[in-house]
Amino acid sequence: MRPQLVIVGAGPRGTGLLERIAANAPELYAGTGLDIHLVDPHPPGGGRIWREEQSPLLWMNSHAEDVTMFTDETVAMDGPVREGPTLHEWAGLHGGTFAGRQLQGRYLRWVYERALAALPEGITVHHHSRRALRVSGPREGRQQVWLEGRPRPLLADLVILALGHLDAELPDEQAELAAYAREHGLVHLPPDFTADTDLSPLRPGEPVLVRGFGLAFVDLMVLLTEGRGGRYEGDTYVPSGREPVLYVGSRRGVPYHSKIGYDWSGDRPPLPRFFGPAEVEGLLARPAGFDFRRDVWPLVEKELGFAHYHRLFTAHPERTAMAWAGFEEKYTAADGPAETRALVGAAVPDPADRLDLAALDHPLEGVRYASHEAFQDGLRAYVENDLNRRHDPSYSADFAVFLGLLSVYGQIVRLGNAGSWWHGFFSYLASGPPGPRLRQMLALSRAGLLRFVGAGMTVTAEDGVFRAASPTVPGFCVEARALVEARLPAPTVGRARDDLLRDLHADGAAETADGLLRVDPGDGRVLDGAGRPHPRRFALGPYTDARTPGAFTRPRTGGPAFRQNDATARTALVFLRGLSGRAAA
Repeated sequence: MRPQLVIVGAGPRGTGLLERIAANAPELYAGTGLDIHLVDPHPPGGGRIWREEQSPLLWMNSHAEDVTMFTDETVAMDGPVREGPTLHEWAGLHGGTFAGRQLQGRYLRWVYERALAALPEGITVHHHSRRALRVSGPREGRQQVWLEGRPRPLLADLVILALGHLDAELPDEQAELAAYAREHGLVHLPPDFTADTDLSPLRPGEPVLVRGFGLAFVDLMVLLTEGRGGRYEGDTYVPSGREPVLYVGSRRGVPYHSKIGYDWSGDRPPLPRFFGPAEVEGLLARPAGFDFRRDVWPLVEKELGFAHYHRLFTAHPERTAMAWAGFEEKYTAADGPAETRALVGAAVPDPADRLDLAALDHPLEGVRYASHEAFQDGLRAYVENDLNRRHDPSYSADFAVFLGLLSVYGQIVRLGNAGSWWHGFFSYLASGPPGPRLRQMLALSRAGLLRFVGAGMTVTAEDGVFRAASPTVPGFCVEARALVEARLPAPTVGRARDDLLRDLHADGAAETADGLLRVDPGDGRVLDGAGRPHPRRFALGPYTDARTPGAFTRPRTGGPAFRQNDATARTALVFLRGLSGRAAA
């Protein structure tokens, strides 16, 4: 008669949820028995993505001091704060270290074990090292969670899906390229977690087309260079002779912006200012709903501009033409982008000190190079400039924009689905690679092993090869017998290779227009087509329309995922306590 909770996914999100259950149980579930079943074929803590058994060459893309799994007073939640060490404190590392993923896996395992130890007596955790295949059961009754290789299901009073990143079926274009590759003996590596991809078909010395310039590309670059025996001597790459030649391009045609390489000093911008809880409530209250570009983006743009100029005027006033008080008053009153641009043009003399989000998002828009070699020089200069700026505290307004992005993301999570563009924009500006990785890109470029293709990269399959081109270099085209899609699969319900999510949709769970599972942004309960929350099914993670920047976060930045975990844990505990009380009666 003990209540049964099944959590599918034992990676960072499932671990964080368990930590919140342990923190809230003394208040909400004291003295009552409960079985928690964690279902994941990978080890608890790190799960698939952060498992300890992966290449030691792969790093996190955050400083060790910027990684925590623990709440603090900045997290807006009803549950208690349970502070704990950041990664650098736990591991005894310098805060500015970019730790390996193996170490992060060990940290997550320790967090998991600490959460287990903090559970009150009577709450027991069982780990099932299997895949969950499907969830069935009546809306108002016990659920059945079917596991691979097990003839009978787990019975669950509540089910929480914390699945993380999922494999996906190929969209039409990818499927056509894959079919062409099979027919003509080519190599096509579809979107995947790079550490799980078999890279052996990519032959030494041969050209490889790579579509995607984000973090998945960085992993690919590392595994095909240092992972094949090459090494760096200062700013020079010494090849092993086993490397292919990578031709990389993407929609933007440039790598993600470097991580900022200096510490914050002084007062932080007073955020939120133009996009906070009141604005979110106003958007949610609109009877006709809201459009992200029309209704949300202007608020985001205003907020990020405020963060940028607050820092510029207060920390670098010598580069401004008026006092902050006067600028802030006029900035607040400015009606629309045109008025704001006019104000900034008058108050900030150097264009390098002005925030232009459109130019940041599309740095190669309208740019053309006369030759492929000229573009190599131009993009190396672009990366060098980005590295220099991101490591120069005299441009600390960039750091303020990063803090603004974190604040904005925390508000957008409350709105539900913001569309894929926003998440890509956030990652490009705020979640880029460590500076040393970009320096390695430059060294590989100089060595001729990394070649830049340009923005709006197109790939065609004809004449028995793949061809890549870009309007950035008119007339240039490169041919190759191998194509790598360097990105994670899109987190959509309809294309999830795992039948569990597909079956949920078939059972009535709703999805957004871009394929994300619809959930209640308050506590993560799965919604049906009529917007009704399922009383016994919850979902958290990147495949939902309430996705957050990550399952762990930078300390003292509000931790949207922590807030979600807390709300879900409390809702679950109250529900299960009610079941336990009725059973005892």
